[in-house]
Amino acid sequence: MRVHVVSDVHGAAEALARAGDGADALICLGDLVLFLDYADHSRGIFPDLFGAENADRLVELRTARRFEEARALSQELWAGLDQRATIEAGVRKQYAELFAAFPTPTYATYGNVDVPALWPEYALPGTTVLDGATAEIGGRRFGFVGGGLPTPMRTPYEIGEEEFAAKVAAVGEVDVLCSHIPPAIPELCYDTVARRFERGSEAILEAIRLTQPKYALFGHVHNPLIPRTRIGRTECVNVGHFNHTRTPWALQW
Repeated sequence: MRVHVVSDVHGAAEALARAGDGADALICLGDLVLFLDYADHSRGIFPDLFGAENADRLVELRTARRFEEARALSQELWAGLDQRATIEAGVRKQYAELFAAFPTPTYATYGNVDVPALWPEYALPGTTVLDGATAEIGGRRFGFVGGGLPTPMRTPYEIGEEEFAAKVAAVGEVDVLCSHIPPAIPELCYDTVARRFERGSEAILEAIRLTQPKYALFGHVHNPLIPRTRIGRTECVNVGHFNHTRTPWALQW
């Protein structure tokens, strides 16, 4: 059995269409939407609307953790526009392309920049969406926990710690624990390019310590200080920033 795993797709529909080649199934750990590409500021919903120069400035402010100034810039640019409707239109356009690119079967959960309410409109019959739920793939039990925890970035699918922990608990004991965000281990959460710690989950970390799945798979941190580590018998793996690598991580048994 061979399963390919991707995370942080961020608009890479053409590469996503090839991500399942040679695999029995594809797993996607979320962040399908590309609002702004930090490596190429000309890509995404934001630069499509406001141009690369404004995207450069927004990235500069966010990278410097000057979040209030970044929000002020955004508010100035969005003045006079229906922000909610305009962003939703951009998200819908991307989702139409991305969900059409998923092979059959695909098992997917949400990332912190995704919009879960829209997924039922675009998920085709070969795509199973799971969040706080499990699926059997090739005789192994996989658990899925989507979304992120609150941050100053205020991305679309950030939820409270109690709600997030409840989803982790609902998954229970599994062979492979799949989430968008990593367990709260500093080395897994630090992004060496953004030069900041991303939010990891204490609930995921505790579940790994208690239940010892064979693997804990996640994404979210695009340039981690370390891409993998062990907690007891559990191999914790950041499956990679698919928008950059265009290469899925492979799990075989």
